[in-house]
Amino acid sequence: MSFFNSLFGNKQEATDQIEILDVASFKKAITEKQVQLVDVRTPLEYKSGHIENAVNIDFFDRAHFNENFAGFDRNQPIYLYCRSGNRSQRSAKKLLQIGFKKVYDLKGGYKAWK
Repeated sequence: MSFFNSLFGNKQEATDQIEILDVASFKKAITEKQVQLVDVRTPLEYKSGHIENAVNIDFFDRAHFNENFAGFDRNQPIYLYCRSGNRSQRSAKKLLQIGFKKVYDLKGGYKAWK
């Protein structure tokens, strides 16, 4: 491992573990099988409309964010989305830090989904 990688992390590793899916691929993946699907928007955003079967875990609830994922299987892929893709990308990185192996993120977020 290079000095740069030890300071800043291995970018390739992160991109292998976080995969950004377009709407069609994301929709296909979450409808073909039972998946861990999480909406990381605020409760108000979630109530205004969300993807069916999504669990709401607010990215901005920093005090409880990690513990809210305690009931999820870290060895199974997790599917995330937010409003536009920014919060879900930041959430994906946090989930890798707490032991999740594979994260799928909806490109463009819920705005793209609708």
